[in-house]
Amino acid sequence: MPKVTVCIPTYNRASFLRYSVQSVLTQTYQDFELIICDDGSTDNTAEVVSEWQDPRIRYIRHPKNIGRSKNMRSGFDAATGDYFIKFDDDDAITPEFLAKTVTILDNEPTVDFVCTNHWIINQNGERMESATQENAAKWGKDKLNQGTVPDLILQTFQYQSLQVGSTLFRRPCLAEVDYMRPEADGCEDYDLLVRLAIADKSAYFLPEYLMEYRFHGGQTSLKQNLHFLKAKVFSINSYQFPSPDLEKRRIHKLAWTKECLGLRLIENGDSTEGRQILQESSQVLGKSNKVKLALIMSYFPTNLRQLILQVFRQVRAKDYTDIVRQGTN
Repeated sequence: MPKVTVCIPTYNRASFLRYSVQSVLTQTYQDFELIICDDGSTDNTAEVVSEWQDPRIRYIRHPKNIGRSKNMRSGFDAATGDYFIKFDDDDAITPEFLAKTVTILDNEPTVDFVCTNHWIINQNGERMESATQENAAKWGKDKLNQGTVPDLILQTFQYQSLQVGSTLFRRPCLAEVDYMRPEADGCEDYDLLVRLAIADKSAYFLPEYLMEYRFHGGQTSLKQNLHFLKAKVFSINSYQFPSPDLEKRRIHKLAWTKECLGLRLIENGDSTEGRQILQESSQVLGKSNKVKLALIMSYFPTNLRQLILQVFRQVRAKDYTDIVRQGTN
């Protein structure tokens, strides 16, 4: 049996998949199996996978799309390694990722998973130094020291400082918390880490940049954003925290997420549902000027409100994610 299972779930990203798979095959640590689980791709993914004649690669192809979380779960259920990592089909791990994270789990028996820092790369696989530093600062990775992560619930739930794709897990700890709940589809990585923290698992942070996370235009759409926000509302609603302070944070974060969802629903033309959700969030957060404007716009024709928002996005200052995705300097 291999020591490590690497899982790459994929769907219609044959153009990126080669890069992801090669990053596994070129690891300095070689005691692994690689499971590629294909969620019913309609592009040439199967043809690309057939190029590799490596007995360590297992290809699970679903005849039709079953959803992100269920596809990821199929790879997990087929895994045989003691340790497990899942990363997306447009990302990659650096050559020493497995060697360094396996060493920590081997030497630290009380640690359940090891998370590393990661590079931001663009459409062409180029590392973006400035965006990488901004990303680390945004999510608080620049404030984490090497070693066991303190206040894991706070780090996963509030700050979202850890990332599943740059993390090697002991497989049993994932099984204990029901790896990748289908109800959280679209927000399953965040949900998994929070539930591990609630289950009192132990995390270790390794500040080295041992993974590459790709930003590109295909990751963002109104449909994707709505799917993510609905899943996040479900996830936050399902948690129960052990302290009044954490419960207060949960209620506030749930309201803030509902506000984001309500705004996007109104943009999508779902005015009645959007207004209702904004009213719910306002009971906790109050009505900001942004919310007041959105409620007014909810009575505009859908094409007009989308045009207004498109103009706003064009004139507002771009952050590092926009810059990398758009390939601008």
